[in-house]
Amino acid sequence: MNMQSKPASTLTQCRTCGSKNLFLFLPMGAHPPANMFAKTADPEQRQPAFELNTQACLDCGLIQVADQVPDAFFEDYLYVPSGAATMHEHFAGLASVAGEYADGGLIVDVGCNDGLMLGHAVKAGATVLGIDPAANLAPLAKERGVDVLTAYFNPETAGEVLKDKGPAKVITTTNTFNHIDDLHGFMDAVRVLLDDDGVFVIEVPWGKKIVETNQFDNVYHEHMSELSLLSIVRLGQSRGMDVVDVTKLPVHGGSMRVFMKRASLGQAPTPIVGEMLEEERAAGLTERSTYEAFAERVDELGRQLKVMLADIKAEGKTVAAYGAPAKGNTLLNYFGIGAETLDFVVDKNPLKQGLYTPGTRLPILSPDAVAERKPDYLLVLAWNFFDEIREQMSDFEASGGKFIVPLPMPRLVP
Repeated sequence: MNMQSKPASTLTQCRTCGSKNLFLFLPMGAHPPANMFAKTADPEQRQPAFELNTQACLDCGLIQVADQVPDAFFEDYLYVPSGAATMHEHFAGLASVAGEYADGGLIVDVGCNDGLMLGHAVKAGATVLGIDPAANLAPLAKERGVDVLTAYFNPETAGEVLKDKGPAKVITTTNTFNHIDDLHGFMDAVRVLLDDDGVFVIEVPWGKKIVETNQFDNVYHEHMSELSLLSIVRLGQSRGMDVVDVTKLPVHGGSMRVFMKRASLGQAPTPIVGEMLEEERAAGLTERSTYEAFAERVDELGRQLKVMLADIKAEGKTVAAYGAPAKGNTLLNYFGIGAETLDFVVDKNPLKQGLYTPGTRLPILSPDAVAERKPDYLLVLAWNFFDEIREQMSDFEASGGKFIVPLPMPRLVP
């Protein structure tokens, strides 16, 4: 049972550029926080649920969740990137880039999680520090040789680190910037800690890709923002920081790695910065009609998926889900897909096994359950890792099992 709770606050202006030119384009109803996994299947054990309303800023193309959940919901965190082989390779690449920029200086990773990226940097001989509020993840990082300061990153924390360790040559934040409410305060903290000629690196899903491939499930209370490059440029300008370079990345359905330096250095941006800003303009990221069309495609996606699942169930076939990512919980709760359709969910992350999905209360088991229970179909909720999942589940496919990949539009594989 979900218990409707009042949000901490509702935004009336853009989190990055401050504009009030906001368009509420996808109201998704009340959802429990997407990483608040239940300890029991008992629906009487209530879970708080908050409105999940999606706004777009028509001045800079930022997509944001209008309703803010209280901070304390995120201090015991269950997502770890090391569950996906794809992310090991990806973070080894980022560690190498950070190491080159740092050139022996301090690398600080904000939202370091289980220390996966910094662990690679440590192996290469770098000096590192992780900062993350999730106390339960610090011991996992420690095993990789990464020291973690368990704290929220703000100007006070940055000042303490500066006093203790000196300035950072490189500050990185991967898939954390989109979880931050006060982005201006975060940028102020970066300015406190960053060396005069240091670089700040932000890695997040790219708003243009989210819109183009119907990634409505990237929106949940913890993902407060889905960022366009323009929104980061505007945010930086307001805080004396310039975007000087950007790299397009394939992870998480299409991401960007944005490099920022102090504006006082006067460094000219590389050509790709202007090219990507032009791509965003051409894609209509500041036009109302773009988001109206996006919302219509999401409704059609839900309709097609529910028809496909109903047809499969009518044939007497069984369906389980692969992956219990936060995005999967947005999809299940918004489309109302629960235990009447899905028998169970499997996930490689041992922190989630034995728990139940928020709202829908589906049991989360180890991937071994697929071989034991032999469902006919697997709904791939972690669709961003589908290639890797398909490889892992080759026995399931060889024995006639089929995958349902829900985005950008539902399809059966093979």
